[in-house]
Amino acid sequence: MPTARSEFDPAFIEQQRQSLLRLRAGLIEAAQDAETEEAGANEQSDAGPVEFEDDAQRLDTLEREGNLVAREVDRLQRIDRALEKIKDGTYGLSDVSGEPIPRERLEAVPDAVDTVDEEADREKRR
Repeated sequence: MPTARSEFDPAFIEQQRQSLLRLRAGLIEAAQDAETEEAGANEQSDAGPVEFEDDAQRLDTLEREGNLVAREVDRLQRIDRALEKIKDGTYGLSDVSGEPIPRERLEAVPDAVDTVDEEADREKRR
């Protein structure tokens, strides 16, 4: 059974590849910056007396940052998947159904690997 191939022109695919690489680099840089910030905050907290309110605020911040990190990891995985799809010629086709993903969606969300409806269904199941 032959594998479906993307119908997009090479210039569009290259434009999307460059966008994905920039997004990937930005996410990795943000993660590294966050690690540096966290290390600095830990050094400060180790240096002096600790108040319970400070601990509560720090825990709240860590929880929110943890949620952001989880979303960034998920996005990084989608970016890597989209780059893989470019290599194998299936960029722009849904991983779920094999249906074409509209160009407008790919321009807005270069790491989209499924249609809007499929993504909404996945979000509902979460």
